[in-house]
Formats: sequence, C-alpha cells, structure tokens
Amino acid sequence: MSRVDVGKKVAPGRIEAPSITAVLEILEQLWKQGTDSAKIVYEEPLDGLIETVLSQNTNDRNRDMAFERLKSRYGSWDRVAALPQDRIAEAIKPAGICNNKAATILRVLKTVKERFGEYSLKRLKSGTPAAAWDFMTHIQGVGPKTAACVLAFDLGFPAFPVDTHVARISKRLGWADAKETPAEIQARLERLVPDGMKCAGHLDVIQHGKNICKARAPKCGECPLRGICPSSEA
Repeated sequence: MSRVDVGKKVAPGRIEAPSITAVLEILEQLWKQGTDSAKIVYEEPLDGLIETVLSQNTNDRNRDMAFERLKSRYGSWDRVAALPQDRIAEAIKPAGICNNKAATILRVLKTVKERFGEYSLKRLKSGTPAAAWDFMTHIQGVGPKTAACVLAFDLGFPAFPVDTHVARISKRLGWADAKETPAEIQARLERLVPDGMKCAGHLDVIQHGKNICKARAPKCGECPLRGICPSSEA
C-alpha cells in the first residue's frame, strides 16, 4: 500500500479499502470542484468563522438566512459583540439551536478582540495553519470541522473538513470504522490526504454524498467507485 492508504484489514472476500488518492482523483473527474476550491469565500475570515458556526446541524439555506439577518440588522461585529445573547439568538433563529450558537458567537468575538485588538482574523493569514487551528479550536463551541472549514475556505490553508457526507463515505469505503466520530476521521484524513488535494477533495466527496452516495438508497449502480468500494455489494 502507498502512504495514503489507510491500511485497514478486511474480511475474506471483501474488497480492500481503496487508495484515498485514487478515489479523490476519480471524484474530481466527476465533480470538478478543483477550480472552485481555490476561491476564498470571505476576505474577512471572521465572517467565515461565524457563518460556519451557524452552519452546525443545519442546512446551507438556513445558515445563509441566519447570517444575512445578523449582518443586515447590525452591520458590524462591533455592534453584534455589544448585544445581549438573546438578541443574537433571535436574529439567527433560522439556523436552529440559536441560544448555543449565540453564546459561541459572543465567545468568538470576545476572544478575537482580546487577541488581536479588533474584530478581524486577517492576521491569521500571515501565520501558520497550526497556529490558526490552535487559536480557533481553543474557543468553546468551535470544533475541528468548523476550524478546518475556515482554514480551507477563508484562510487559504490546506485542510480536509469532515462533515456528515465525508464521514459516511469514509466508512463505506473502509477508511474509517463504523463507530468512529467525524473528528477522529478528520484527524486521519488530515494526515493522509496530500495537501494539494484537500480542499477540492473535500468538496468532491460532499458532492458525491449529496448526489450518489446518499445516506438512504445510495445509487451504487451509477457510482464510478463501485468496482473499488467495499460497500458497493451491500
């Protein structure tokens, strides 16, 4: 096996877990997310961090609605930081679990202001991915997936976030055990996926999870991985 294989043992008669690079190359040919992955979503990474906090346990539509309500009502993070938690919670209600998310947003803003003297994370761009990761994940409510999303899409660093789609496909491909958490899977994939494939690979796997390798009734007959996927016969 190459260094990017997970090296997992499989039961007799089962297909061995396929190479991570081979799978990501196939999915890039199918979904072509490589070009889009080079685009920075927010010039201000703090926007990206708060939007990603809002994305937890909800869909993109609800996340975007909550973020737009917060920004349109209050205009700046200075004003948001001065609000009581219940006002923030009301503004971001479409994103769900709004009290928890409002508390996290206030912690984020407080920590950013104390560290950098302003409501901005642009200084993280001139540092290292490890330093940015360490800063974000020490804030209560900011987990590995959230931090990795900001690294990849707002700071321009290589990262491989693991959401529900990536976790599901990783387990079906044999890259992870059934009981492993997304954080555990992410830690492994961060080590094994080459930096140059991380951002596009993450997006390609998500597209594959949404369109073919669905949680229910996966379309194995249409899947270009069916010949190498251990779950394709199940």
